[in-house]
Amino acid sequence: MTTIEFLGLAAVALVVLLIMEGVAWAAHKYIMHGFGWGWHKSHHEETEGVFEKNDLYAVVFSVLAIALFVVGSNGHPVVFAVAVGITMYGVFYFVVHDGLVHQRWPFRHIPHKGYAKRLVQAHRLHHAVEGKQGCVSFGFLYAPPVEQLSSELRRRGTVAAERQAQKAEPSETRASVS
Repeated sequence: MTTIEFLGLAAVALVVLLIMEGVAWAAHKYIMHGFGWGWHKSHHEETEGVFEKNDLYAVVFSVLAIALFVVGSNGHPVVFAVAVGITMYGVFYFVVHDGLVHQRWPFRHIPHKGYAKRLVQAHRLHHAVEGKQGCVSFGFLYAPPVEQLSSELRRRGTVAAERQAQKAEPSETRASVS
């Protein structure tokens, strides 16, 4: 393999890494918060233990990447480069989303400035909505400005409506028991 070929394959891997944010955004919004909510719901609830049902998505994406590595290893270097890009995205996702944002492994750093803080705040705003509808910020490595996300949540009124429903529940429960 020449240097130019190697650099070309490295460029393919980097482009795939960048494209994966769009793929992950779409999968998160339309699959995980759509028909795949059954697995993803565990990510929006308190869970006990190391794993949650949502981790099955990582298994699915890993199997896809492994299949691409197998195909790529059999004389298809561009496919191999695609697999590398997907895997690099997975590593960033694991470090940033599972580590920094959710602190699911011993990564006890809370950012207080810069992009990392914005990423954590944007994801917390995503989790401010209890159900699968009405969420904001579906990306994992890109975070829109927090002010924009907060305004969108206020405009939708989803969080406020959920809080009102929670306040009404105890009185409704008491009334039905009496």
